[in-house]
Amino acid sequence: MTRFVVAAILATAAITLGAAPASAAAQCAARADIIKALGDKFHETEAGRGLINPNVVLEIFVSDQGSWTVLASDTKGQSCVLSVGEGWDSPTIRAAMPGA
Repeated sequence: MTRFVVAAILATAAITLGAAPASAAAQCAARADIIKALGDKFHETEAGRGLINPNVVLEIFVSDQGSWTVLASDTKGQSCVLSVGEGWDSPTIRAAMPGA
């Protein structure tokens, strides 16, 4: 199964996450387990992160080959895969902060 098919399945599951919590088990797991799998299977490491709210962090994992995964991780150590893909390009990005 290609990463794009997996992405479509995960995107559909993420959209229905609120309506069908039982289906969440397929794309959510302990953060440590997901990160280990991303490293072992796709050679992805964390490329960046940002706060969604005080309880959830958005994380992006990228490989040298260009595969990427976006996770949402909560303060209880649970992560959910939001999207995956290929062809990541990483230009330098600077946060536009007032006074920076």
